[in-house]
Amino acid sequence: MSTQKVISKDGTQIAYEKRGSGPAIVVVDGALCSRGFGPTSKLVPLLEKNFTVITYDRRGRNESGDTLPYAAEREIEDIDALIKVAGGPVYMVGFSSGAALVLNAAAKGLSIKKMVLYEAPYVMNMGGHNPPADAEGQLKIIIGADRRGDAVKFFMRDMVGMPAIFAAIMSLTPVWSKLKAVAHTLPYDAAIMNGFTLPVELAKKVSIPALVMGGSKSPVSLRNAVQKLTENIPGAQSKFLQGQNHNVSMKVLAPELINYFKN
Repeated sequence: MSTQKVISKDGTQIAYEKRGSGPAIVVVDGALCSRGFGPTSKLVPLLEKNFTVITYDRRGRNESGDTLPYAAEREIEDIDALIKVAGGPVYMVGFSSGAALVLNAAAKGLSIKKMVLYEAPYVMNMGGHNPPADAEGQLKIIIGADRRGDAVKFFMRDMVGMPAIFAAIMSLTPVWSKLKAVAHTLPYDAAIMNGFTLPVELAKKVSIPALVMGGSKSPVSLRNAVQKLTENIPGAQSKFLQGQNHNVSMKVLAPELINYFKN
């Protein structure tokens, strides 16, 4: 399926694809990922026999525009534009910061039937590694100095908590250029996470069915965040996938999504 574009409320072009048939699912990526780079491209073939799957490039990534100044509200408007493309209420699944974005969209009352949130990283004070509270500001300074590689390293080391050696090794691989190409959007993800603290009041505003998921092998902070978020979304369910972590296997996840959205 060829790339299509929809115009968001502020005039930004958002690139997307629709594949499959049936009820619509909008898939929202996490940091540094897009239609052309990241795990969710593997999800589409597993869902398209049951659903119309809409994947898109979050603003600033790949083929989508990037109207400045950035605000998290603009990304909610992007989702709203995609829901209208789908023709009405949709299912939604979000990964990492994309899950936080979906949560925001649901709390705003967008036309969503059900949502699945996979490990939104509300990890501050949840045990284990804590990202810097001022991560957004630090990233803006690094990006402002055009140090894209340093921004990716800051994200991996300081925000995610990976060993410094991991980022150093990654910088020597072909993937590094793709990560640097979208490094300027890392402050956007930090803005969406709003200090990485659990947004209790926001979660309580959600009035649609929600499944909050995580991996049994994920860090304790992410597992605790899954549990706490579930407790604060009215009527939400939670499920941990055995043997999975933050980089969940789409082959393991897809049957769970099909079962949840069809029942």
